[in-house]
Amino acid sequence: MTRNEKAEIISNLEAEFKASEAIVVCDYRGLSVKKLEALRIAAKEQNVKVQVIKNTLAKIALNNSAKDGMELKDTNIFVWGEDQLAVTKVVAKFEEANKDLFKIKTAYIDGEVAPVSKVVALSKMPSRDELIAMLLQVWNAPIQNFTIGLNALKEKKEQSA
Repeated sequence: MTRNEKAEIISNLEAEFKASEAIVVCDYRGLSVKKLEALRIAAKEQNVKVQVIKNTLAKIALNNSAKDGMELKDTNIFVWGEDQLAVTKVVAKFEEANKDLFKIKTAYIDGEVAPVSKVVALSKMPSRDELIAMLLQVWNAPIQNFTIGLNALKEKKEQSA
């Protein structure tokens, strides 16, 4: 890889890391190509990016995007995106399905290096769409109960007449 190619990769990663809300670094040693492709497909559905990056290039890109402090060792796969919950859900779900071969190492969330426990906790939170659905159910419940009560009152009056 030439110096210009490396500089181009770093500048692309830097721009993407600046725009992302969450960056998760995972160990993927021993994972088959088929399973890696499954991870990429699951990530793409959630607008999350997955890429194997050399540690030196990733460190430079992270430092240039003001997201430093992560310790990068051994083989790493980087997962990042603009939605924190989507990134954490993709990674946690994949780790659960592939416990022996895929492990979350570290993450950069909310402007700081985050432990694995924070990634797992965020992955269990409901998404924005799920929260909106819950809110709509709460708002809809009194109207449903009122109509059920009116219908029961109507049936009772019809039976007594």
